Parts: sequence; structure tokens; C-alpha cells
Amino acid sequence: MTEKTVQKVHFVTLGCEKNLVDSEVMMGIVKGKEYQIVDSPEQADVVVVNTCGFIDNAKAESVETILTMAQLKETAHVKSVLVAGCMAQRYQDELMTEIPEIDGIVGTQDLIRIDELIEESQTGNRPRYFSAENPIYLYDESTPRVHTTGGSSAYIKIAEGCNHSCTFCIIPKMRGKFRSRPIESIVSEAEQLVAQGVKEIVLIAQDSTDYGIDIYKQRRLADLLGALDAVEGLQWIRLHYAYPGFFTDDVIDAMARFGKVAKYIDMPLQHSENHILKAMQRPGHQAGVKKLVQKIRDRVPNVALRTSFIVGFPGETDEDFDNLCSFVRELAFDHVGVFTYSPEEGTPSAEFGQQVPDEVKERRSNILMEVCREVAAERQARHVGRVLDVLVEKYDEEDETIRVGRTQYDAKDIDGLVFVANSDASVGDMIQVRITHAYDFDLSGEAV
Repeated sequence: MTEKTVQKVHFVTLGCEKNLVDSEVMMGIVKGKEYQIVDSPEQADVVVVNTCGFIDNAKAESVETILTMAQLKETAHVKSVLVAGCMAQRYQDELMTEIPEIDGIVGTQDLIRIDELIEESQTGNRPRYFSAENPIYLYDESTPRVHTTGGSSAYIKIAEGCNHSCTFCIIPKMRGKFRSRPIESIVSEAEQLVAQGVKEIVLIAQDSTDYGIDIYKQRRLADLLGALDAVEGLQWIRLHYAYPGFFTDDVIDAMARFGKVAKYIDMPLQHSENHILKAMQRPGHQAGVKKLVQKIRDRVPNVALRTSFIVGFPGETDEDFDNLCSFVRELAFDHVGVFTYSPEEGTPSAEFGQQVPDEVKERRSNILMEVCREVAAERQARHVGRVLDVLVEKYDEEDETIRVGRTQYDAKDIDGLVFVANSDASVGDMIQVRITHAYDFDLSGEAV
């Protein structure tokens, strides 16, 4: 084998967990070609920036990161800066024209050619790897992948793309139509991850409730949960991004019946008011959402609900916003993400009238986040006195006698933590903890 001119590669991942899985796949491919993956860009010969292109702030962060990495050509050993991900898929011509420091670019459908891109970028050709329209790429259990999220938890992308036409979202244009992986493929990947020490898998897709609609001609998320529940050694199965319009009774029953399925649902609602939901082209309506939430809580006791809302969507009035705050208080969500509306180029809502001023969006965002904090604190208090299973993820930085972990009611990196006293548990252990105190987002307690 001839000696490579490039030996060390560093990946920068921006955006969502789906992008993180893409980076892990690219790392697996690169590692299989005998490159060395390094933790610091200053150590690297090549830096790959996996970009996000969802909203303006994400695009600005992507451009800033590309330029920062390009500066390392002058101050470190970096020979090439390559760009991948959603922003690359959407703006390949603009990026290559306006940022000459970019040495190559690859779209979301061609990321498995990252090794070819690295090699060709060394020739000075500034290669571009993009497939034609109608994307079909979808990784599977045989695709090389480097697990980067720590020993205890890992993401599995159960589908790619999206069939919905939300008026604020550009994802279908960047990722293509919804396409599911077979149940057998997902189970096989889960088994591989468990063999590596993973105890929790997080199922992700643009809309996980659509799972199976393409390859099985029916939604089969409940069947997938049942199949994963049978994986030996797996402790938690966490469900992200479940749209309310298709959260069917069989999925609720599966969550109640299968012991490994975390009593936790990430269900992005985006708003409470029907005329806003209609303008967004979101599935469902307020009355249906309230009925669904009550049904879930009735059948899955102590379930934790995470959601997200967009404030400042075109046409949102002060009354609409006040109603949204009341809706959040009434439904008492455990975790909420609040986003200000961003008029994205190429989306229908960017052309809508009644655009809300930026300062109004920011004010509403701050108000809603405070409402969510108050509600979350009230929800956390229900755990005091209970004994909960906690997955230990690290030692406290200031006191190594304290273990830090999560319950099934909190997702990694985005929700709360549990601080545990009187435990000699190791990272990756599942321990029982009696909760003694509740805070706005976190809990503390003592090992039983």
C-alpha cells in the first residue's frame, strides 16, 4: 500500500443528532482506510466540517467554523478543509465560490465517499461529490461507524428524510423523501452497540412516527420498539421526534408494555393555536394534542414529555402568544425547547405577510422560557421521595465522591442530571437512587 500524504483527520460536527450519526459514519469510513482520527484540529492534516443549514444562526455558525478551521492552514498542520452536511447539500455553489479556502465539498447523499474526497482534495482539484436529485442513501448495520457519544448511550437513525411539508422547514429539500431502515437492520445495529458497552439507544428520525410507511406500507414504530425490547443487555430505548398527528394507540401501548422503552417522549408541537398550526402545515390541532397528551399520561404513568415551540411565526399575535403560554402551563411539559422563527430561504413561510419583528420574537422567547422553567420545576418535584434507576455517566468535577447520571426521564445532553451521594458506582453502571431534592431541571439523591 502506498503511503498516504494525509494521515490525521479531525471532524467538527454542527447541528442535530442526525448530523452526529453522519459524522460517526464518515469517521468509520476514514478509520477503515487507515487514517487516524484526532481530537484536536491543530493536530490534523485534514479537517472535515459537518455543517447544519436549518436556520440562519446555524448557517452563520457553520460559515464561522469553516473560516476558523481554514486559518489553521497558516498556523498548524492542516492541509485541507472539507465541508459536508446540510449546508453543503443546500449551498454547494455559493460555498465553493465565496469561500475559496474550502478544498472540497460533499453532500449528504455522498458522505460514504469521504475517503475519496480527502484523497482528491490533496491534488488541488477542489472536488465536489453530489448525487442527482431524489436521494436514496441510507446507512445500515454494516456501514462502518465510530461511536463518539460515550460508552453508555448511542443514537440510531431509523430513517432518513421527511415526507411532511411544514412551511418553515427546508429539511425535505436537503434530505429527500422519508425512507426507513428495516427492523432487522436496526436490531442488528443495536446488538452491535450493546456489545460495545452501550446501555441506552436513542431512536432518531425526522418523524419517528412515520417509521415503516415506505417499506412496509404501514407505520410500524410499535413493532420496532417490541423487537428492540428483546435485545439482550439493552436497558433503555428512548424515542425522539414523534409527531403528534401520527402517535397512534399501538405506540402508546408499546411504551406502556415494553419495560426497556423509556417513559419519555420527544414530541415537537411547534405551537398551540390552530390557525398557526394550519399556516405551518403541521399535523394535528390543539384539541387533538390535549387529548393525546392525556391519553399518554393515563396509559404511561409518570411519563416525561419533551416538546419544542416556535415563537414569532408570521401572523402570531400577542393573544396567540399568551394562549401558547397558557397551553404550556396547562399541559405541564417536563422539558421544552423554545426557538424564534427564522424565515428560511426557499420555504413558503418566508414569503408570508405579517412577519413578526425580531425584538418581539426575542421578548416572547424569553417569556416562554421562564414559563417553561417554572413548569419544569413543578414537574421535577414529583420525583422527591421516589427511588429511580440512574445511569451513571461521570464523576462530579468538584467532588469525585459524587456520581452524575440520568434517569429515564432525561435525555443525554439536553435534559437534567441527577447528582448522587454515597455511591462507589462506576461510569456506565445503572444504580438505584432515592431522590431527596428537586431543582429547576436537575435532581439529587442518595444511592440505595
